[in-house]
Amino acid sequence: MSKIIDGLYYSESHEYVKVEGDFGFIGITDYAQHELGNVVYVDMPEVDDEVTAGEDFGAVESVKAASDLMSPVSGTVVEVNEALEDEPGLINKDAFENWIIKVELSDKSELDSLMDAAAYKDMIGE
Repeated sequence: MSKIIDGLYYSESHEYVKVEGDFGFIGITDYAQHELGNVVYVDMPEVDDEVTAGEDFGAVESVKAASDLMSPVSGTVVEVNEALEDEPGLINKDAFENWIIKVELSDKSELDSLMDAAAYKDMIGE
């Protein structure tokens, strides 16, 4: 069973957003990291880059596959998780603790189109 956390927002492409004030922490879900297997590289944008809801902002590579990271929200990247540059496998240890990027949200109403924990759980069939 995948770990799913209440209070986060989830996308159909298996990213999550944890909202704190005007900021969103974006990462991949526990389900996604299980499907990918051992993560060996995370391609992240630069600070000050703009991300757009529904468009890719990087990629996660595992021993099995590479998967584009799709941004669930729009905004400006204010921080990237530099620990993942040296230790991408942190995503496998705890996908929710090891977010990938932190963005300043440009349109909070975009969150309304994302799933809550119950809807995401239904989508992945758990």
